[in-house]
Amino acid sequence: MVQQSAAADIGETQPSMEESRRKVIDIEQMSLTFQTADGPVYALDKVDLTVRHGDFVSFIGPSGCGKTTLMRVIADLEKPTGGTISVNGTSPEEARLSRAYGYVFQAPALYPWRTVERNVTLPLEIMNLSAAERKDRAARYLELVNLSGFEKKFPWQLSGGMQQRVSIARALSFEPELLLMDEPFGALDEITRDHLNEQLLRLWEKTDKTVIFVTHSIPEAVFLSSRIVVMSPRPGRIIDVIDCNLPPDRTLDVRESPEFLEIAHRVREGLRAGHSYDD
Repeated sequence: MVQQSAAADIGETQPSMEESRRKVIDIEQMSLTFQTADGPVYALDKVDLTVRHGDFVSFIGPSGCGKTTLMRVIADLEKPTGGTISVNGTSPEEARLSRAYGYVFQAPALYPWRTVERNVTLPLEIMNLSAAERKDRAARYLELVNLSGFEKKFPWQLSGGMQQRVSIARALSFEPELLLMDEPFGALDEITRDHLNEQLLRLWEKTDKTVIFVTHSIPEAVFLSSRIVVMSPRPGRIIDVIDCNLPPDRTLDVRESPEFLEIAHRVREGLRAGHSYDD
């Protein structure tokens, strides 16, 4: 449901800049129903969404609205029961098998007996890359998340924020085009979260990745995103898709700007319209 230019409707033949960017995710009328012993659970309903190369798209909505489920469908961890979805022009299964995306979970999910370096290189070992290439990539991506010098540390020697940065480096290590992030900073304190938000924004600028980000935080969604997808309570539907035209080099100070507050207000109104505060 990414909003398209109306130029084609008035005879314009040249595609807009938005239309010229390649589609990474294309979803049409997608639904997902879980069959349980207590009856069907309608998780997603008639979802339409297009994500283009270089987008940073945040999913926001109340708990249980299907944000993570939608991400899991993109990752081929859940199968839709209706509609269509493509990732990089292929099925989610083909995208998964071709390692088209990296996935960052809510918890870092690091192996405590492996060093930071060996946690980052785990997917590279599975891919049978040479030891030299694994070491080179670990150094490169640990530097990208500001963890150079921590290669030989173990996860239990790091703070929660540092562990999550190791998880991000691991997801980037096999160089996927698409990065899926499921509330990666939700368990962190506000100061650490703000710091990692700024780091993630710089990381996105440097790598030109396409990012899908799940969050419950309106300020986080507005600060990070180029586009925000507001979802309704279950069954999850898309209520609104909001463009964030904040400057690319923004800092946390932008959160006090009229532009930021206007976007945050629209997100909040969308959540209210979806009855997100109902019990």
